[in-house]
Amino acid sequence: MIPQDFHQFLSQYRELYPQDVLAVREELAGGEDVTALVWQLAAQDRHPLLVCERVRGIDTALVTNIFASRERVGRMLGVPAAQIHAEYQARSRRLVPPLLVDSGPVTDSVQQGDIDLRSVPVVQHFATDRGPYITNAILVAEHPDTGVGNMSYHRSTLHSPTEIATSLHSRGHLWRLLQIARERGSPLPVAMVIGAHPLFMLAGAARLPFGVDERHVAGGLLGAPLQVVRTPKYGIAVPAHAEFVLEGVIDPEAHVPEGPFGEFSGYSSDRSTNNLLRVESILRRRDAVLVDVVGGNSAEHLNLGRIPRESEMVEKLRERFPGVTSVHYPSSGTHFHAYVAVRQSRPGEARQVMLGLLGWDPYLKTVVAVDDDVDITRDSEVLWAMATHMQPHRDVVIVDGLPGSALDPSASGIGTTSRMGLDATRGPDFDGTRVRIAPDAMARMAAVLARASG
Repeated sequence: MIPQDFHQFLSQYRELYPQDVLAVREELAGGEDVTALVWQLAAQDRHPLLVCERVRGIDTALVTNIFASRERVGRMLGVPAAQIHAEYQARSRRLVPPLLVDSGPVTDSVQQGDIDLRSVPVVQHFATDRGPYITNAILVAEHPDTGVGNMSYHRSTLHSPTEIATSLHSRGHLWRLLQIARERGSPLPVAMVIGAHPLFMLAGAARLPFGVDERHVAGGLLGAPLQVVRTPKYGIAVPAHAEFVLEGVIDPEAHVPEGPFGEFSGYSSDRSTNNLLRVESILRRRDAVLVDVVGGNSAEHLNLGRIPRESEMVEKLRERFPGVTSVHYPSSGTHFHAYVAVRQSRPGEARQVMLGLLGWDPYLKTVVAVDDDVDITRDSEVLWAMATHMQPHRDVVIVDGLPGSALDPSASGIGTTSRMGLDATRGPDFDGTRVRIAPDAMARMAAVLARASG
């Protein structure tokens, strides 16, 4: 059984993998320093879990970069990085209902009525952001008739001491619940969870049919029922071990300015539904920390959103196309590119695979198919395959006028996009033999280099 307390997770992880945690004791000037630190580390190909003990402007420690490393995500799931997709799918399908408890750390402090959101730690990550943003804001709502919950991430910024501006630009299930509330002439009660166990956070990014509760997915990922408490006014079930929970209502008719905000595309986006959340309760654990997600096209932001998508896509592809050996969404392509390695059993199979992936994943614009001996985790290997295997007039497939991401800066105003498949497999008439170095020569030179470096 996995402890559901983030503090226990962090303590255990630091003990088991001290080399993968970087604690910064020096005071940072603010959230932009945190972002700059993540960018500087990424430039060195380093993605440690970051514990920033003192950040000016907030009264808690800040922990971030949790999902920046696929190896670390694998450790959370108890598998090597290469097995994340299969393990995520297996666990997330074991839907485990939550366990209601009377209290938990998040009920250490419960404020109602005269609240002030300025007491909640929030930082600004980019100079181009509208201001400080809650980047780890998981909004939880429940269907008014069935009680089935929905969890989803939504960028959020303080609008006033009692109000939050947020965007539901994904037009997902929370948007659907808001339309139900609008039809009934009432606001939508919600609870915003800021910080909880990383597997709860991963469940918040799950891709599910309407009517399936992400809190049950969290139980599957954790291997035990998610322990929940009810919020004081609307009785929404939230993690008992959360760091902060804000309870209130989204008014379907109220709109306020929101954005720009640094999105996964690497661009600052002001595309927003401009919704208003009126906060009525603040729940906070006594020793709360700010569990942060650095936005923009950081490895953490991308991995958190794409690992559930990748897992679903890999499963779908392999069910239909057993020749698919691996799928990878590269950070260089944000959410818009994917690479797929195929061991073709007949001509044209790579095209079928690409069209399947482009049709199933609404974010994707480009898919590159390569042979199974190409390392698709390395952009340079995929580019080499494109350069040496592909003829553009023959091997490029383009489909136009499909729905795309609202946050794609190149998309039209109505959010449509074209999609492209690049067949960089060798094909039946390919003439060439890949150069090869004997394994014993590679082993000898690795030993030479090791001695030279020592």
